Amino acid sequence: MTPKGRMRRAAAALAVLIATTALGGCGIRTTQVPVDAGPAPSRVPCEVTSQDLTPQAQPKGVPVRVYLVCASQLGSVDRTARVSEKAFDSRVQIAQALIDELAREPSSPEHEAGFATYVRGPLVLSGPRTGDPAGTLRLSRQPEDLPPAALAQIVCTLAESRAAATDGSVVLGGPGEYAPRGYQCSAETKERPEDPVPTLGALPSPSS
Repeated sequence: MTPKGRMRRAAAALAVLIATTALGGCGIRTTQVPVDAGPAPSRVPCEVTSQDLTPQAQPKGVPVRVYLVCASQLGSVDRTARVSEKAFDSRVQIAQALIDELAREPSSPEHEAGFATYVRGPLVLSGPRTGDPAGTLRLSRQPEDLPPAALAQIVCTLAESRAAATDGSVVLGGPGEYAPRGYQCSAETKERPEDPVPTLGALPSPSS
């Protein structure tokens, strides 16, 4: 091989070495096999601590717990519902207070923690009609017409309150003549609120 050819070969080898080193320095793997690293981890805490709250941010009322959406899941936050302790004994009134809380925009600490709500007001609740299953709550909008995440928020919030039926289910109807349906807040509902909320088969006996 001539000296000129050896110089060309050495220059080509040096170029390959520099390119390989540059790729390695940038963290780029030279393999052609695709790598699935999974979804990026969430950076939101999805938790509001008592240190995040100020006395001015805690209105007078009755302590309640509601479910908001955070990092594509349901998470509970403690609120103070604007309802008197006397009215707290009424299933319809406490359910209405909880719905109102869900429709309220998250506070600054809740927003900073990553919480959001899909429930949009106004949503007005009423008690069962004649022939409805016991414990029915009727919404001013058809439950099936609500966004899945909003219905999941409502069901899980009511299921863990005094507004729930004796078995922990939530029986909801709408303003029309459609029969009410029973809903259940399952672990899957909290993990995937965008999926349809599970419904129950047999419902409580009709109210008188």
